[in-house]
Formats: sequence, C-alpha cells, structure tokens
Amino acid sequence: MKASIIGLDIAKSVFQAHGADANGKCVFKRKLGRSEVSAFFAELERCEVVLEACGSAHYWARVISSAGHDVKLVSPDRVRPFVKKGKKNDAVDAAAICVAATHPDTMFVPIKTEEQQGVLSLHSTRALLVKQQTMLSNALRSLASEFGLIAPLGTSRLPELMAKIETSAELPATMKQSARSLFEHYQKVAESIDALEAQIRSHAKNNEEARRLMTIPGVGPVTASLVVASVADIGSFASARHFAAWLGLVPRQYSTGGKTQLGRITKAGNRQIRMLLVLGATSMLNRAHQWKSAAGQWMCQLMERRPRRLATVALANKMARIIWALLARKEIYRPAGYSVATA
Repeated sequence: MKASIIGLDIAKSVFQAHGADANGKCVFKRKLGRSEVSAFFAELERCEVVLEACGSAHYWARVISSAGHDVKLVSPDRVRPFVKKGKKNDAVDAAAICVAATHPDTMFVPIKTEEQQGVLSLHSTRALLVKQQTMLSNALRSLASEFGLIAPLGTSRLPELMAKIETSAELPATMKQSARSLFEHYQKVAESIDALEAQIRSHAKNNEEARRLMTIPGVGPVTASLVVASVADIGSFASARHFAAWLGLVPRQYSTGGKTQLGRITKAGNRQIRMLLVLGATSMLNRAHQWKSAAGQWMCQLMERRPRRLATVALANKMARIIWALLARKEIYRPAGYSVATA
C-alpha cells in the first residue's frame, strides 16, 4: 500500500521510518541504516516526510527533498504529547511524528539552507569560545586570589593582574607557570573570538535584512546576523507576539476559572537570541534618559514603577516585536515621536 505520510525518527546511525496512509493507518515500519536512507527514499513514490527538528534534521531534510518528497520539520515539543506512555523507542517516536504532523495546530519549522547553517556555525563557535574565555578569566582570578592578588573587574584588567604575578618575587615559580598558561590560552581564545566576530560583522554588513535590523537601538551586528540566520521565514510567525513567544520573552500563564495569573518568562525557543536581546536592552536601559523618543520616555516611566531587571526584559520583548515588524514589512526602524525623557 502507498504511504501518504512518513514519520522519520533520525539518530546517529540507525533511523526508524513509519509510513501511514491517508486515514492514519500504519502501512509499514522500517529500520534504516545511515547509508540506506537516500536509496530508500529515492525508490519511494512522492509523499510527505516529517522529521523532528533536531540535530542534523536540516541536512536530512535537504537530502530527502532532493529525491522529490515534500519534507517538513516539526518541533520536538509538538511530538512529545503523542508518544505513547510507557513505550519509548524509535518506532513509537516515528509513529508519534506522523500523528503530530497531521494535527491542525502543529506549526512546522522552515528548513535552513547550507548558507544559513554556515553562518550559525560562526555564532555557535563564538558562543562556545566566549564561555571558555569567561572560564579562563575566572580561573586566573581565582588562582591569583589564593595568593592575595586581586584585580579590578573587567577583562581589560587581566594584563595588569598578569604583570603583578610576573613581577612578584614572593610567588612560587609553579604558580607563575600555571598563571602564564591560563593567560596565554585566554589570549588565543580572545584572538579567535575577534576573528569570528569580524566574519559575523561582514555577514551583517552584506545582508540587507541584517542592515535593516541594525537600525534598531540596542541591536548590533552579532544580534542582527544571528536573527537573520536563525529565522528562515518570518512569515511562519503570525504576529509579533508569536515571535516574542518563540524567543521565550513572554510570561507564563497560570490561568483558571476566569482568573489570569502571569509568571516569569517562559525562556523557550532560541536561547542565544534571547540573551543577546536582553544584553542589548540592558545597554539601552542605562541610556534611557538620553533616548529621545517615545520608547525612551516609556522606559523611564517603566523604571519608576518596576525593578530594572523586569524593565530590561520588557524592553527585550519590545525589541523582538520590532524585529518582527521590520522583517515582515521590509522597513527600517523609525522612532515614534520625539519626546525628550525627563532627567
């Protein structure tokens, strides 16, 4: 029997395919090795193939699409409710993917191109190196503090701390050697980060949508480049609020009996974009009194009523909605009004 939809559960070496007809009845179950996937779908008649949007899913989506199939990616969160309780294996997961794909409320993930994934590799590598840079900085400061040497905050003060260690006659040679190794590694990581950021800035400069996003106060080339590479199709979000919700910048709801209770933000979706938006909002929060627009006045009034961290997240939410508007309408940011905030 011909399958109208196939759920494919992918892994490192063993894949599981679940074929179903138009009525949802199982037609076949097939376990595939990694080398068998391309040949298997090349021999099948054209149908709809659904995969979970996880590691290597975009690659396999492009491979299967080249065989003429209609490939869709679905979020793992949408599949989880349809997995049979007490039965967790690859075959059950593949069947749950089929059921989730036919649900009317399911939203699919756009398939990324190789170019988009290449830009995202720059961002993921940069994020890893920044984390390592912070670890090395903290390790060096911690090592120096064990010998009574304390440096002011900021990475720019690390050379000063290293100079104190090198010129101190009381410190043991083994400690100096350890500190020197940490500092040299820190410098190499910093150079790698600078090289990656140069490539990211070049991508943002040459991309029309990224240049449009950089007109927003608090959005720099790193944030703009990451948003453009991550969001394949802004039309997949029905509204600005849907985009902010995808980034996890909207509050959780605990509502029942007609009573609405809002909690902390969900922190769902793309963590890296959310973090960059919050950092950009923090920088704009410190300059809110100089922000000559209605948004600046709104920020000043919000900080009078709410804590600074809550105001920062609120501004990050607003920035996410502005990003959606600029990408959807293909416009640049134009400040609304010109009201000078009170000092």
